[in-house]
Amino acid sequence: MILQITDGQQKQQIARQVLEALPEWFGIKQAREEYIADSVGQMFFAAMHNGQPVGFLCLKPTGRDTVELAVMGVCKEYHRQGIGRALVECACHQAKKQGFLFMQVKTVQMGHYPEYDATNRFYQGLGFKEFEVFPTLWDENNPCQVYVMFLGL
Repeated sequence: MILQITDGQQKQQIARQVLEALPEWFGIKQAREEYIADSVGQMFFAAMHNGQPVGFLCLKPTGRDTVELAVMGVCKEYHRQGIGRALVECACHQAKKQGFLFMQVKTVQMGHYPEYDATNRFYQGLGFKEFEVFPTLWDENNPCQVYVMFLGL
């Protein structure tokens, strides 16, 4: 079940629980804490299983027509069960309802880490298209791949 969460404290609790369970992707404490703090002001969707959060996704507007999938995480034991897809589909639906035409997401470029290669394949499988690579946006060991998706009119 996917729920839209509006309470800031609940957003932070869910984000912390999920991100801390995913050190392969969110092992840098400073970055993880920024994601958690930023979640308060963002559209927030939580995947629930037996009343417990098992994943979440945050959206933030980046322009008049574009929203960014700012952060997303699904607990590893729930990977490959359709939860990430359900989160993205719900977020796309809500973003489109609010008048956004495009969604973007940033991740580490394919070919650098196996975990992020899986992330790239996940986004590509949902219909995101490669837009641009920023080789030093984060640092030269983590080139930033930007994907975009047209949400429709």
